[in-house]
Amino acid sequence: MDLTDRPEPERRPPRRRAEGEQSTVRWTFGLAPLPQATELAPLLRHVAGLLLSLDCDVPAAAELADDLRAAEQALTDRVPADPAPRLGVDAPADRRPYVDHSRNIGAYNPCFPEYEIAVDGPTATGTVTFPLAFEGPPGIVHGGVLATFFDCVIQHHNCDVGVAGKTSSLLVEYRRPTPLDVELAFEIEREADGRRITSRGRLFLGGDTLCSATMQAVAGERSRLPHVAPRVTS
Repeated sequence: MDLTDRPEPERRPPRRRAEGEQSTVRWTFGLAPLPQATELAPLLRHVAGLLLSLDCDVPAAAELADDLRAAEQALTDRVPADPAPRLGVDAPADRRPYVDHSRNIGAYNPCFPEYEIAVDGPTATGTVTFPLAFEGPPGIVHGGVLATFFDCVIQHHNCDVGVAGKTSSLLVEYRRPTPLDVELAFEIEREADGRRITSRGRLFLGGDTLCSATMQAVAGERSRLPHVAPRVTS
């Protein structure tokens, strides 16, 4: 179904699950982020935008750089020696913990956008505001960020429905410039045919479609996911 000319989401009656859709239990894979990560992510994103808005160097930015260098060294001394994720029942303890990437990545990683989403079976709707840190052309969201956004929200939808897997293709079509610092709405519709999941998303402002995306993923099997080792607390 083409979503580009429809200003409002269309509600469909509930459909029967296709063969290969195994459950509606939310899909997760990984550990919850640390509270400090969720505290710092939005702050770092906002500070990056403030730095981009300056006309000249300021003492506060120099002090921040010094503090960050000190924090970088202190954190480096605490992280595991091996940067590989700690996956598998026999994973070495000197590897890093793997944080769940199934949803809300921007809540703990400042490189990803944050959004609000409501899932209703095969459809999902939500809102997103892109801050200055994600600028491309003047006052406009970078196209690569929009592609990342669609990948995130569509996989979030898949994981909440309970049938998810690796992205196999993502086509993003840019219709109009996407403005920064404006609350935008989005909608997603998905269907599954065996192990193939096809999702179509649309980002819009009022009645105007800004960009749309079609993503395909191959449904995975939870039983085949590797064990995620817990955090090392000692």
